[in-house]
Order: sequence, then structure tokens, then C-alpha cells
Amino acid sequence: MTTTTKPNHIGRKIARIRELRGMKQETLAEELGISQQSVSSLEKSEKVEDETLNKVSEVLKVSPEAIRHFSEEAVFNIINNTFKDNSANNNNYFCTIDPVEKIVELYERLVQAEKDKVAYLEKLLNK
Repeated sequence: MTTTTKPNHIGRKIARIRELRGMKQETLAEELGISQQSVSSLEKSEKVEDETLNKVSEVLKVSPEAIRHFSEEAVFNIINNTFKDNSANNNNYFCTIDPVEKIVELYERLVQAEKDKVAYLEKLLNK
């Protein structure tokens, strides 16, 4: 029986971090001053030059080491630990999202959107 380790595919890690950040290839390309096709090629590359990795890490707001050692399993472990009762655990992953605050924020945005619609319709009627 043979076991093989997964190659350290830096391009895939960059793509996954970009996706987790909710960023499109076009946005990353614009921030880096390159084309979207170049970002696509970069994300298909198993190895990335240190200078390029440093630029990408700045745009993604993570360290180059975080990209090199990125593990999706670790991300899911953090997420799972974040939403559990941590009273018996000695880890530092606590949920920092206040659901009531988020609901109020959403409600305020919806109210503002409705106000904008009303103002627009009034403007149309006055013409």
C-alpha cells in the first residue's frame, strides 16, 4: 500500500482564500495590476514566486506563510469550534457575531432602500 501526500499547490490555496474572502478574480487582478487571465493562470500554478506571493498576500490581507500553510480542514475546525459551547474548552475561538445587531443592520438597510425607492418614484411623478 502506498500513501502519497498532497502537493503543496499554492495556486489552489490562493484561489480558496480569495473565494473565502468573497473576492472575484477580476478584483484580485485589478488590485495586483494584472489581467484576470493572469490571476487564473496564477491559481492554476503549483508554485508561485515569493515576490508574487507577497503581493497576493497583501491584497488578500493574510501573510505569505498563511497562504503556504493554508488548510481548509483547519478553517472548518475553527468554524466548528466557534459555534460550540466553549465553557469546557480552553481555546480562544469565540463567536463575535451579534445576531440582533446583524438583524438591526439588515432592517436599517431595507428601510433605507425603501426610502430611496419612494424618493425616486416621487421624482418621476413630479416630472
